[in-house]
Amino acid sequence: MRILVTLLVLAVVGIGGWQLLPSQQNKNKTITVGTTDAVTDLDPAGAYDAGSWALFSNVFQSLLTFEPGGVAPVPDAAQSCAFQGADLKTYQCTLRSGITFPSGRAMTAEDVKYSFDRMKKINSDVGPSSLFSTLASVTADSATTVTFHLSSADATWPLKVATGAGSIVDKDKYPADSLRKGTDVDGTGPYTLTSYTKDQKAVLAPNGHYKGDISGTGRPVELRYYTDSAKLDSAWKDGQVDVATRNLSPNVLAQLNPSDPNKRVTESDSSETRNLYLNTRASSPLHDVRVRRAMAWLVNREQLAATVYQGTVDPLYSLIPTGITGHTTSFFDSYPTQSVAKARALLTQAGVSLPVRFTLGYGVGRGAGKEESAALKQQLEAGGLFQVDVQGYEWTDFQKRWATGKMDAWAVGWVADYPDPDTFGAALVGTGSTMSTGYSNKVVDHLIQDSQQYADRSRAVNDFKDIQSDVAQDVPLIPLWQRKEFVVSTEDVGGGQYLDDGTGVFRLWRLNWI
Repeated sequence: MRILVTLLVLAVVGIGGWQLLPSQQNKNKTITVGTTDAVTDLDPAGAYDAGSWALFSNVFQSLLTFEPGGVAPVPDAAQSCAFQGADLKTYQCTLRSGITFPSGRAMTAEDVKYSFDRMKKINSDVGPSSLFSTLASVTADSATTVTFHLSSADATWPLKVATGAGSIVDKDKYPADSLRKGTDVDGTGPYTLTSYTKDQKAVLAPNGHYKGDISGTGRPVELRYYTDSAKLDSAWKDGQVDVATRNLSPNVLAQLNPSDPNKRVTESDSSETRNLYLNTRASSPLHDVRVRRAMAWLVNREQLAATVYQGTVDPLYSLIPTGITGHTTSFFDSYPTQSVAKARALLTQAGVSLPVRFTLGYGVGRGAGKEESAALKQQLEAGGLFQVDVQGYEWTDFQKRWATGKMDAWAVGWVADYPDPDTFGAALVGTGSTMSTGYSNKVVDHLIQDSQQYADRSRAVNDFKDIQSDVAQDVPLIPLWQRKEFVVSTEDVGGGQYLDDGTGVFRLWRLNWI
């Protein structure tokens, strides 16, 4: 199974071997990268989103990481890692020697233990602690050996350790029970963060002291953050950035021409999905499952993909996307066509007053969220069954609102944390999920836990199929679409295809001048 299924287009420019090597003139020239993915927090304990993790994968190290297109983690800050025994409940790592924090102090197993313990203790509403639900305790057995003790068998544990949630921080610089304030970052990744202006830019310099999986660090990079796709579009068209990724507007993406000699275009399959999450709590008008099923009968994914996204996304009919082990079409099987009549029958059976009024939130500037929400409102209000109050929110505020159940419905994109179907399980539909829908189903929780016991992931396929079937009936979310990944760069910058390859690692060090 591969998350990055195929690389469709890589426009190659230049003839002659000398043009494939970076010129000495450009060796230390900064490469500018534009994105709409905001950074929630510079502290790994306080962020669980694509923009933050993109930065973390460059300035911090985890014990493990993923190589481009890889599905099995490899050592990074660790020299080696392995399960101890056959029960998959004890996982031990030995640290790589010579890794030092910016202060000059050597990284030890105590720093690793500290990083995991503080994340669990802080338990931020918008942090990744839920990813480590199977972690019972961590012990530093020596200066170089750390052991994770799990509450249940979890074959996916190495994958989780390799994510941004596994970022190792300096125990002398990060408070044990609260998030670190300010803009200083003390990590051991291939880059150091030399300056940061929230919602504007992050300036990165190669870390000459880096020791890990990659053989060498890259060029100086400046990440520029744009509040919406229109501003990123303008920056790209005006030559203000050398690379643009996540997310140019559908209008610009639809017009990209791979044969244009002035740019490089990478289009690849992606595991990124977008779902409409529904508040299942008793306080929400969507509490009754029949109301949520009625909504599922009204959503028209093909229309969203064709109009709002101009064919740059594919309709999605299940929790787990196409190309991932265990994918099904459970929502198509249950709700094959848009039907006002079937939706009305369910609402009549539920005995609710029509129209059912609820709130729908979206993140301002996050791709085509505004246009998508308008289209969903129109679809859901068909036949006068629902009345949808749409509201956009700034990204951090938006996260806090869904985390505290202050919206009835909200649309959010989900980038796979790691290349395994498990990343679409507990995090999205397990009890206490990061999407905070209030949904809890003991059968689903049991299936998620069962699926984690298999080192041979193909043996978990039936569990994932059952999970998707249950989710289609309970409807804590409605799948909308699966993204195609686009990265564009000027003709003299290579390596853009390594930024988004489905492993969750944003490889800025692979960018180079040609």
